[in-house]
Amino acid sequence: MNDVMTAVIARDYGPPEQFALAELPIPHPGPGQLQVRVAAASLNPADLVLPGGDFRDTLELPFPHVPGNNFAGTVTEVGPGVTGYAVGDEVFGLALPRVLRPMADPARPSLGTGMLARYAVVEADTPLIAHRPSAVSTTQAAALATAGLTALALLAQAEVLPGERVLVVGAGGGVGTTLLPPLAAAGAHVIATGTAEETALLRRLGATEVIDYRHADVPAVVRASHPDGVDAVLNLALPSDRLTGLGSTLRAGGRLLTITFPPPGEDAAGRPDVTVTLVLDMAGRLATMRDVAEEAAAGRLRATVGRSYPFAEAVAACTDFARRHTTGKLVVTLD
Repeated sequence: MNDVMTAVIARDYGPPEQFALAELPIPHPGPGQLQVRVAAASLNPADLVLPGGDFRDTLELPFPHVPGNNFAGTVTEVGPGVTGYAVGDEVFGLALPRVLRPMADPARPSLGTGMLARYAVVEADTPLIAHRPSAVSTTQAAALATAGLTALALLAQAEVLPGERVLVVGAGGGVGTTLLPPLAAAGAHVIATGTAEETALLRRLGATEVIDYRHADVPAVVRASHPDGVDAVLNLALPSDRLTGLGSTLRAGGRLLTITFPPPGEDAAGRPDVTVTLVLDMAGRLATMRDVAEEAAAGRLRATVGRSYPFAEAVAACTDFARRHTTGKLVVTLD
């Protein structure tokens, strides 16, 4: 193995158009770590937010920076003290950039060197990395890492009962398209927001109603159709300081769950008779990557891959993710 690899890098703060493919030293694992040859990586907002400089005032990012935190690949080297993994094992998961160590689980952090690269180093002892089942492709596994984990965490936290009315905001994204089938399987009446072009897909995935958020006042439409209010709102798209409209769609005692930042305040829903919960589970308390693997292998959890890009077009993938409306997950394949 040559000791250099190709990776997507940001050389300084800026938009994804400034990313580039470059040669970097191959990272090698230390104690408790794995080296992985990356086969596929999927994109998430944090991949662009960090090098974009949004958190520069509170978090200084070292450069060159390799984006990407969702991956599937093959273990190629095992560091001292690792148990449970061996060279040749197929693995997948979620590993945050090391600069985000404060956001990770204090006891078993899942950190990595950046997944838009031929090789990456990750921590072995974390609930956010697991063996990839043979029935789940590398593309599916990479796409499911964050989307599947978040979908399972939302389902566990929301505790949706058969017959409940659930509004899913941002249903056409990576988490939403993964979440709709298990919500429908739980017996929920799903009201999804998406574009007109996504309507057929969202209905196939389990939505009973679809609202085109580009041409409708979503809260007004929901209140008109369900004057008694919906039981739960799952917000996957709006910033958590803009939830009062969604709060107005809930029945008394309803629940609003959000996965977006900034963390919602107690009055985020604009009313005191509903609960508001930020679902952010980096410790794997609500769901682990092993749970994602089991549900995916059983056919109960599947990601919608909107588009797959070869590694040579990885910078274009990042730019498209930032500039174009995307349905499902965007995946970069390296093999």
